[in-house]
Amino acid sequence: MTDNGRAALFMSASMAMFAVEDAFLKVLTRTMPVWQLLAMVGVVAGAVFWMRLARRGGRLWTGDLIHPMALLRNAGEIVGAVCLVTALAVGDLAVTSAILQVLPLTLVLGAALFLGEKVGWRRWLSVAVGFAGVLLILRPGTAAFQPAMLWAVAGVAGLTLRDLATRRIPPGVASDQLSASAYGAMIPAGVVLGVLAGPAPVMPGPVEVVLLAGTVVFGVVGYATLVAASRLGEASVVAPFRYTRLAFALVVAAVIFGERPDAATLAGAALIALAGGYAMWREAGLRRRRPVDSLVRPGPG
Repeated sequence: MTDNGRAALFMSASMAMFAVEDAFLKVLTRTMPVWQLLAMVGVVAGAVFWMRLARRGGRLWTGDLIHPMALLRNAGEIVGAVCLVTALAVGDLAVTSAILQVLPLTLVLGAALFLGEKVGWRRWLSVAVGFAGVLLILRPGTAAFQPAMLWAVAGVAGLTLRDLATRRIPPGVASDQLSASAYGAMIPAGVVLGVLAGPAPVMPGPVEVVLLAGTVVFGVVGYATLVAASRLGEASVVAPFRYTRLAFALVVAAVIFGERPDAATLAGAALIALAGGYAMWREAGLRRRRPVDSLVRPGPG
């Protein structure tokens, strides 16, 4: 098998891991407040990335973490995590996952509006098609509209802020350090959210502990295989395989939660996947033509 073939398998495996991680989170929100879940995930996952960093001889705390873009990245990570976990708690896994797939398109839009990146008509068209898919899923103004799904839209906005800020962080900052910092920031953010909005914390039982461990394991392994895929294969070949996450999410949602998205939701998800896959392929092709020092360093997660 070629390197691109192995990278495609790694990317698909990574997306399967993230789909299962989302399912664990959704189950946990049934018995645990969102703020408590975020704080606990922050503790465990932050420790995992800190140990990865320490094993390589890196330091968790350096002055790089107070760089304005690093702080902005953490803020985006917190907003994205809070909103997406809330969307999983109050809405369908399949719909939340479908809306999440618009992230590559919001990055194209954000890079053009805030980073001064030149975007051609093809990628602008893919952005328009992707947002049409989101509207087809949400269907505002109709009986099918679910206001709870706006949490997923807000989550995408937070992750867009995170990834745009990552592009302006000095390239010497280790990805594991950024990841540990982001998860660590979720701990005080979750506590503050709990104080302001409640409800009261609950004592995790054996089932919750196992599910929490599964969330962290699948998340970390998904992250590791994502990095392996990115390093092994060509971006133009590997990037579209990120959309296998949607297929895995639909299967998990149907098998575990009995969700059956209607035809309009599936059509909207297909539009988002096609538009986003094209935008990622196009972006990867453009990167190959740029000077090496102008390439955007991918962020963690």
